[in-house]
Amino acid sequence: MNDVEQYLIQKDESIKKAIKLIDEGGRKILFVVDIGNRLYGSLTDGNIRRWIIKTGGIKGKVDDICDKNPIFFEKDYSIVKAKEILFSEKIEAIPVVDKERKIVKILFWDDIFKEEKKDFTQIYLPVVIMAGGKGTRLDPFTRILPKPLIPIDDKAIIEVIMDDYAKFGMKNFYITINHKAKIIKAYFEEQKSSYNLEFIEEDTPLGTAGALKLLENKVNTPFFVSNCDIIIKEDYAKMYDFHKENNFALTLVGSMQHHIIPYGVCEIENGGILKRVNEKPEYDFIVNTGMYLLNPETFRFIPDNKFYNITDLISDLKKNNYKVGVYPVSEKSWIDVGQWEKYKLSLDKLL
Repeated sequence: MNDVEQYLIQKDESIKKAIKLIDEGGRKILFVVDIGNRLYGSLTDGNIRRWIIKTGGIKGKVDDICDKNPIFFEKDYSIVKAKEILFSEKIEAIPVVDKERKIVKILFWDDIFKEEKKDFTQIYLPVVIMAGGKGTRLDPFTRILPKPLIPIDDKAIIEVIMDDYAKFGMKNFYITINHKAKIIKAYFEEQKSSYNLEFIEEDTPLGTAGALKLLENKVNTPFFVSNCDIIIKEDYAKMYDFHKENNFALTLVGSMQHHIIPYGVCEIENGGILKRVNEKPEYDFIVNTGMYLLNPETFRFIPDNKFYNITDLISDLKKNNYKVGVYPVSEKSWIDVGQWEKYKLSLDKLL
């Protein structure tokens, strides 16, 4: 039962607790039980995402957001039927219950299909990887190597990023380059990549969005944009569906972050009088990961050959009544390899 218990949560627990358990379990699903530990519902990262989008936060109980009609098997299930349902319903797991409706086993997709390759919805959008920065957060490594070529096992970071997009049919990449541009181009010439690559060279640094203007006559469909030092382990097709269905001009991918200040935080007033001490306060944020989905009409807001950040583009879009969305992903779905401390942690996640 120990393996089962880590995927169970009481229906009266907080959504915050559910997020933590989903991240720890790594399966993107929990099964909700009542006070008698009987199956009550299921809860996925998608349920949580829809709640955040609807309410703007994570306050609430598991009972508010879980699916109260979960698919389940009794002990006499067949593996053939389990495979059929997992595949047709596109779900991560099916619980097996006893006569009292208590969960005795969980059939996970990865365990049932094992070596069989999971199908990903193919969306074939172009991808822009912003690789022109100096990578100062990875100094002194980047004094020699450009940031996109920092190794993750036997591949460069940028190749790991491209491999994740390719799972969803995205194999056309535009790579913006400036700092150590010749080294980046030479690397790919030597590698003979199977992807379609086009390098977009900035004569001078143009910020986090300025170089996108150079694609105005090349891209006429929605497209992904990614920093070259972040990896997002999520379903990119679902991101695209969210972007289209809500008619967003730009969708920002945000990571849910939970932080505890390990000290008592002082609130003061009236020239230094202590109002209160908040002991180890907790805060929840959705932070910008550096991954975006954009429509081609956004090009017209980007100035020619000027330093211009993605935050400037977001501001200009909103001023002109274009919709900008946020697609939340879990804390563990976002892997930041752009600074040494995060880089070392990322190796544990990826290798």
